[in-house]
Amino acid sequence: MTEQTISIERMDEVISIFGSFDENMRAVEDELKVKVNTRDNELKITGEAENVMLAVRTINGLLSLNARGEVPSLQTVRYVIGLVREGRDKELDGVARDVLCVTARGKPIKPKTVGQKRYVDAILSNTITIGIGPAGTGKTYLAVAAAVSAFRDKKVSRIILTRPAIEAGEKLGFLPGDLQSKVDPYLRPLYDALLEMFGSEGYAKHLERSNIEVAPLAYMRGRTLDDSFIILDEAQNTTREQMKMFLTRLGFGSKVVITGDITQIDLPHEKVSGLKDAIRILADIDDIAICHLTAKDVVRHALVQKIINAYDKFEKTVPAAPKRTERRWHRR
Repeated sequence: MTEQTISIERMDEVISIFGSFDENMRAVEDELKVKVNTRDNELKITGEAENVMLAVRTINGLLSLNARGEVPSLQTVRYVIGLVREGRDKELDGVARDVLCVTARGKPIKPKTVGQKRYVDAILSNTITIGIGPAGTGKTYLAVAAAVSAFRDKKVSRIILTRPAIEAGEKLGFLPGDLQSKVDPYLRPLYDALLEMFGSEGYAKHLERSNIEVAPLAYMRGRTLDDSFIILDEAQNTTREQMKMFLTRLGFGSKVVITGDITQIDLPHEKVSGLKDAIRILADIDDIAICHLTAKDVVRHALVQKIINAYDKFEKTVPAAPKRTERRWHRR
């Protein structure tokens, strides 16, 4: 058995990293097979030598996140343990360090995982960034935060958010209201993120002044978008032609972020996803970054990560469904 101690400057640090009813530290003990005790201003870790070393690195990682204002959750603890086991815990140094944007209620928005940090860095340093990953990895939310930050810093004069409404034919026509009412359900996630950043009054003011535009992808055709921060969400549901049309809207002084999840394509089987095409076609072009987020970067409920992993495992064991062919009927 080996024993190591970690000095703690303030007791509130212990309270934060231990979590509600000590659930965080119980997770460290269970996952790494160690025992953690508090004594005065010290944490004493006992167990097998290798496990104690991993636990010390995990706790130091949690302390560094807490010092940057990121109160560790149970999900954070498991994420840090995973990085420590992979020998990547030093990458935590950049996580939650820089505030990307502050919401209308004063909440700072920071990348919470290593993958999110790389994604944000790519957005800030490239003209076009493609973010691919499963639900809950913050692709859209962080892109909107970066757009709001650029707008507040006067780097761009407007924010344009768009996504394909793949049912833009007859089904939309049966919805009540005018065209804006018909497309609103498809654009709701973008509205929600903007409302959180600007507040309802700020959002309404900028919308009225045309500083913010939220529109279906079809509205982008024939335009040149200068001095804008443009976000294409749910890009896996674009066709090859739509993606090319969107990419060629880029004007001077603009930045583009494209987000999507290639495991959730809702296009007809015979259609090729424009996002899948773009990943292959644009991979070697300078000033275009392609970032892959994974289930490890999920920052929603811990169950979301488990659900994504379960589906990934299932889909690897099930053969792909045959492509549907269009059936033609001939009048006799």
